[in-house]
Amino acid sequence: MQRPEDVVEAKRLIDGRAGVLAKIEKPSALKDIEAILDVSDAVMVARGDLGVELPPEEVPAAQKRIVEQARAKGKMVVVATQMLESMIQSPTPTRAEVSDVANAIYDGADAVMLSAESAAGAFPIEAVAMMDAIARQVEADPSYSARMHLTRTDPESTAADALSRAAAQVAQTVSAKLVCCFTSSGSTAIRVSRERPATAILVLTPELKTARRLGIVWGVHSIHTRDVVDFEEMIAKSKRMALRSQLTQGGDRIVVVAGYPFGIAGSTNTLHIAKLTGDELYA
Repeated sequence: MQRPEDVVEAKRLIDGRAGVLAKIEKPSALKDIEAILDVSDAVMVARGDLGVELPPEEVPAAQKRIVEQARAKGKMVVVATQMLESMIQSPTPTRAEVSDVANAIYDGADAVMLSAESAAGAFPIEAVAMMDAIARQVEADPSYSARMHLTRTDPESTAADALSRAAAQVAQTVSAKLVCCFTSSGSTAIRVSRERPATAILVLTPELKTARRLGIVWGVHSIHTRDVVDFEEMIAKSKRMALRSQLTQGGDRIVVVAGYPFGIAGSTNTLHIAKLTGDELYA
C-alpha cells in the first residue's frame, strides 16, 4: 500500500469478508502513515522492501516510527522480513538477528514474522522455535514492560477506551491473572491489548471470524463460544473458560470487561473483578 486511498479501495472490494493489513514498503507510504493507519485494520513493517526503497540506515527509525504510531492508534502491527535470514541455510541465527527480533518485541509489536526461513528454508522448525524462544526470553525480562510502555497510548474520550485502560490498571492493582473480554466485533479486545496489560487477555466471542482475526493481536487468547444472555452467565462463563484455558487456577482473580446489552458491538460499559475457587470448571 502506498496511499490511504489504496486501502479504502481494497476494503471496498473485500466488502467486509476480511480485514486489510497494509504492507508498508514505500517512502510514500511512510509520509502518509497516519492516514493509512486510520483506514487499515493492521499494518506490516516490510523491512526488506523498505531497505530497497530507503537507505539501509533509515530503516530502523522507520520501523520504530510505524510500530509506535500503530500502537498509539490501537492498530495491530507486524514486523517482518529478514528477521532470522541466516536460518534459511543454518540451524542457528546470528547474534545480530536475535537482537533484531528482540528489539521488535521490546517495542511492543503485536507479531514478528518469518518468511523464507519457514517457507523455503532448510530449518523451518528450528526457525520458528528460535523466534518463540526469543519472544519468551524478552517477555521474561523484568525491564520488558517498562521498555514497551515508553510508547504513549492515550485513550480516546469514550467509555470503551476508559474501561479498557481501567481494566489493565485494575488487573495490576489487584494482581489479577487474566483480563477476560466478551466481544462480538473484537474492538474491546483490541482496546485492552493496546494498553499492554501485565496479564494475558482471554477473548470470548460468538463470532468465529472475530476469534480468528484476533489471533494476531498482542497478548490475546481467543475462544469461539456462544454468547451470554445475562450478567450472571457472563461471570460464570468467564470463570469456567479462564480455568479451562489453563491461564488461571483456583484462588486467582480475573478482571471481566464486556458491553451491556450483550451482543451489541461497541457497547463496552462493564468492568467486574471475580475470584476463582477452582470449582467453576465443573459447573
